[in-house]
Amino acid sequence: MVTVSLPNKTYRVKIATGLRENIGAQIEGVWSKRQVLIMTDEQVGGYYLAETRNQLEKFGYKVTTLVLPGGEQTKTLPYLEQAITLLADKHFTRDDGVITLGGGVIGDLAGLTAATYMRGIAFIQIATSLTAQVDSSVGGKTAINLGQTKNIMGTFYQPDLVIIDPSYLKTLATRDLIEGYAEVVKTSALAGGEFWDLTGTIQSKDDVLDNALALIVKSVAYKAKIVMQDEQEAGIRKYLNFGHTIGHAIELLAHGDLRHGEAVAIGMIAITKRFVVNNISSAEFLKALQQRLIDVGLPIDSTLVHTNVMLEQLVHDKKNRAGILQLVAVERPGQPKIIKKPLDEMKNFIEGA
Repeated sequence: MVTVSLPNKTYRVKIATGLRENIGAQIEGVWSKRQVLIMTDEQVGGYYLAETRNQLEKFGYKVTTLVLPGGEQTKTLPYLEQAITLLADKHFTRDDGVITLGGGVIGDLAGLTAATYMRGIAFIQIATSLTAQVDSSVGGKTAINLGQTKNIMGTFYQPDLVIIDPSYLKTLATRDLIEGYAEVVKTSALAGGEFWDLTGTIQSKDDVLDNALALIVKSVAYKAKIVMQDEQEAGIRKYLNFGHTIGHAIELLAHGDLRHGEAVAIGMIAITKRFVVNNISSAEFLKALQQRLIDVGLPIDSTLVHTNVMLEQLVHDKKNRAGILQLVAVERPGQPKIIKKPLDEMKNFIEGA
């Protein structure tokens, strides 16, 4: 278990195999009996919605469910409106709550739903994907996409509890599991030390599953430490965006052909290559980072990186401050830093001119 202690909120991230068999008791530990909305997607709902609903009802909760399509297109205004309308139609009050059952997309949408309905109602995350378990369920970021801009509408809104059970990962398709592992590699690069050494031993899907508990605990512990020092990303929390500036841009431009973690993997390599040329990152680190991604089948390059439309997309990056991008470099494992780069220099920077 990891405790996240912030100025205005403290909550627990419970991590253990078997938690999904005891959901009702876990939630009863933080919430009184109330009306709850479980938000999930079609795939996750098919596996786990019935058992989750039954456990909550046994503990006296009045349950409403909302099952949405999977995929990044669900993180949009129409689905936010649908969720908030349902809460209103069911007469949810500020004493009620929203529970997300799923991965990062549903977690972001459900978190923003809870944050905006009646100016904020209680929220719990049940993270079922590796991406959600190691990254998006912790830290309070909620957001949706608008047009071709990713995560542009959102807020910081902390949950009351995060439940992480590695057994959920057994029903993930290989591609879905491995794309989440890109976030693990990212965090291990930022953390360095034993965590970086651990990802160096992972060479297959089976290795990811066999080491899932340790990988999740180390990822969450590192992220919680960063978030507790910088909840709203004024400083060091920006480190967690390593690979995301280019990654977010090409993820949107790929129109579904790249998963989030795949785009982040490509983004980490693209930006690190440039930082090696600029004598900021070490060539040794780049080689080791590439190997960790290649070993599990993650992509490390895309033609989208080298297009003008990708460069144009960077203007929408949330780390753009008055035309200055704040890029994340890793000099060596465990040594991240922020490099400021004017937008009008990015073309030459990326192309190596």
